[in-house]
Amino acid sequence: MSLLGIPQSLGLVCTTIIGVTCAVGVLVSMLAMGVGARREALGNVRPDRAVLLSQGALSPGQSDIPQDMAALIPDLPGIRRDGKGNPIAVPEALVFMRAREKVTGRAFGFPMVGAGPELTAYTSELHLTSGRMFRRGLRELIANNYCAQIYENFAVGDTRVIQGRDWRVVGNFNLGRSGDVCVVYADADTVLSAFGRGSFNEVNVMLQSPSTFDELTSAIKANPQLQIRAESEADLAKQNFGPVNGILNFVSYFVATIMALAATIGAANSLYAVVDSRRRELAMLRAVGFGGAPVVAATLLEAMLVALSGAVLGAALAWLFFDNRAASPFGFQFHLAVTPSLALLGIVWALGIGLIAGVMPAFRAARVPVTAALRAA
Repeated sequence: MSLLGIPQSLGLVCTTIIGVTCAVGVLVSMLAMGVGARREALGNVRPDRAVLLSQGALSPGQSDIPQDMAALIPDLPGIRRDGKGNPIAVPEALVFMRAREKVTGRAFGFPMVGAGPELTAYTSELHLTSGRMFRRGLRELIANNYCAQIYENFAVGDTRVIQGRDWRVVGNFNLGRSGDVCVVYADADTVLSAFGRGSFNEVNVMLQSPSTFDELTSAIKANPQLQIRAESEADLAKQNFGPVNGILNFVSYFVATIMALAATIGAANSLYAVVDSRRRELAMLRAVGFGGAPVVAATLLEAMLVALSGAVLGAALAWLFFDNRAASPFGFQFHLAVTPSLALLGIVWALGIGLIAGVMPAFRAARVPVTAALRAA
């Protein structure tokens, strides 16, 4: 009876569906930002790579590893060696540089990475698309293709002024899934010399296997000269992404909760009106022997089915308009990702809206007096 009565209250039902659609669409599309940013942050992570930071440092930007200490790291156990027998340990120094967008002319800042000679062995996802690798001891740099497309003077053959000296761009590359972040590499020793520094921010090492991570950390703890700690690449990436993920989730749920409250109130008002329009039918059900429980269950089921329709529509619209859409809320760009798990979360969210909105109207429907049917008859 409830479902067959929907066409008679089509306007009220559509109002509920629209409210739930907006609430679910906003929730799914905003949470898709977090999923996309997480994919971007963890896109190139591998279990057989580790990052060495100075003790007490929470991130590479806070870390400081002197050159003499970094020289001891390649001899540690558990580190893989390349075809020539050299340990794959890459010291990196992060320095700040600025560039201007080609389209807007706005200036943005990001780090240039001074890296050791084992960079290509460690970063297997780095593939040159034009030019060549930088050479040691020279003021040369390579930039990923995103940098060359978005910012001025990052194409092969361009010259950039850094610390008052000319640096030549000798190569462009792709770097796995980190395609929408500007990445620039140069020789580590040249960067340290140009910026007057005597220490690295981190040392990245390739492990013989993920199981040798414990062997590496034990060797570090046993050597008092090494005031450093080791983090797996995955754990460090998750730690660095944690604050961004927290902000995105808070904003997503805060906005979606406000819209869900509005949708719940709107759905409850619509259901109250629907119940009032069916007072005769509900009273007749009571008159022929139906108790209050079946009436409550039917009303709640109707509310949840209507909310389910809005959830499916909201998730579909979020996928249609926002999936794979580029965003850059924190200075780095990534693509939104509307996943099946987000769609399922939106459906659960909508069912909750329908359940809460239908409780009071359902009990009101169950209390419709039998005499109402007799008077109507």
